[in-house]
Amino acid sequence: MTQQQISLPAKLINGGIAGLVGVTCVFPIDLAKTRLQNQRSDQQVYRNMMDCLIKTVRSEGYFGMYRGAAVNLTLVTPEKAIKLAANDFFRHKLSKDGSRLTVFKEMLAGCGAGMCQVIITTPMEMLKIQLQDAGRLAAQQRKLAVLPAMKFGAGNALLSCSYSGGPAPVLRVSATQITQELLRTRGIQGLYTGLGATLMRDIPFSMVYFPLFAHLNNLGQPSEMEKAPFYWSFISGCMAGCTAAVAVNPCDVIKTRLQSLKKSTSEESYNGVVDCISKIMQKEGPGAFLKGASCRVLIIAPLFGIVQVVYILGVGEFLLGQSPYNLYTS
Repeated sequence: MTQQQISLPAKLINGGIAGLVGVTCVFPIDLAKTRLQNQRSDQQVYRNMMDCLIKTVRSEGYFGMYRGAAVNLTLVTPEKAIKLAANDFFRHKLSKDGSRLTVFKEMLAGCGAGMCQVIITTPMEMLKIQLQDAGRLAAQQRKLAVLPAMKFGAGNALLSCSYSGGPAPVLRVSATQITQELLRTRGIQGLYTGLGATLMRDIPFSMVYFPLFAHLNNLGQPSEMEKAPFYWSFISGCMAGCTAAVAVNPCDVIKTRLQSLKKSTSEESYNGVVDCISKIMQKEGPGAFLKGASCRVLIIAPLFGIVQVVYILGVGEFLLGQSPYNLYTS
């Protein structure tokens, strides 16, 4: 079988559009995940995802759920484009004469994709986390402010007012201001804080996700030369994303903690991945590494289901006047 050449520009377009569509749909859940992962057990502001979203809307308004969305939507286009196109590129290079890849080579292609994407993922999530977590810090300060009053019997009324009295004053800082401050104080490496933890998360994620998606998607193909139906690709993306998300959630917790620059007075700082793991184990126990896991599943499952469907549609090939090509059918 003659191996068909892939069009890298078309794959980049597909990945960019897929990322924009997917992130727009699931961003509020991503905000809840960040806030749940960052809160400490002894300073609990949100009980669960729904409680976080409800309190966010009450205290910051509807658009509070989209804090950090602008930077994410801006950078998710190159991020998802690199991730998906790199996986296709490595699969293409590892495939001989269009033959089906072994599981090891599929994992190797996923590894390459995960390594490539962190160029954009690390600074994107570094900025996004600062913007997303500002509301949690403000809510925690309000809660701490009313604790002394609770001793005198006025706590319940004050606590309820803190979430129902309209949008609360949350410090509005833009991604541009954060970037300028990081570059001024830490240089370019400031934007890549948590790079090691990001690699720890994204490489295993891609090594699990891409091979699993390929095999699940192949189960829905009528024949070797036909694509699986769109609904089957969506289900396959959801199932593979869900599995990979749970597998790497501890790494995501570590990454989120390391990339959160602003902390309350009683929250500890971390000096690298090992120090972060050690302090979380000592002070919060192993259960802390599963914080935000349900949110992460609700983000990644539909996100990658949507992403794969949009990606397989071949919008990039259509715009460039090329015939669509899907490596997962080879």
